Amino acid sequence: MSFVKKTAAVVAELEKIRIVPVLVLNNVDSGLKMCEMLVECGLPAAEITFRTAAAEEIIRAASKRFPELYLGAGTVLNPRDLKRAFDAGARFAVAPGFNPAVVKAAVDNDLPFAPGIVTPSEVEQAHELGCTFLKFFPAEAAGGVQMLKSLVAPYKHLGLRFMPTGGITALNVGSYLDLKEVVAVGGTWLGKASDIDAGNWAGIRAAVCGAVELRDSLAK
Repeated sequence: MSFVKKTAAVVAELEKIRIVPVLVLNNVDSGLKMCEMLVECGLPAAEITFRTAAAEEIIRAASKRFPELYLGAGTVLNPRDLKRAFDAGARFAVAPGFNPAVVKAAVDNDLPFAPGIVTPSEVEQAHELGCTFLKFFPAEAAGGVQMLKSLVAPYKHLGLRFMPTGGITALNVGSYLDLKEVVAVGGTWLGKASDIDAGNWAGIRAAVCGAVELRDSLAK
């Protein structure tokens, strides 16, 4: 299957899930506990960022234990980490920025990847290399929904799809999901590293279950 078809398949799956928790995990045990909670709460997706040494091992372990969990790798900054992520079991990968070397590696190896964009120039460069699924980051700091609307407008004919991430919360997620070009949002407010490290599992569960209820209410 080609890069384009594999990316389209990822978009189709993420459109069902709508909110993808963005997780910075420091060890396998807490990572697996977080993944188990996502499955139990009905939010079967996660972007596990390559900001920690444990990320690769967590993706490998979680993909085996929770095959129903749609796992992605985040903060993929180079071709080596891209390969590591998919070898470990990631279904897709994203990055905060646009790195042509990573995009080329993804396209050449048919690995679904969404580079980060925040300007028209980055959108055009990513599209020229074959990307139609893009991460809008940092969403709120870059102007939020209004900025994304402005960014989308000149390129509607290209059929681009976006996953905004950064500064999105339960209070503003609805305004992003209302945009037809938005596949899903990155839920950085879910499973915060500080809560995981503090063992605040009750608080995390409440936030995740609340996100599921909110998503389902927005879909009605």
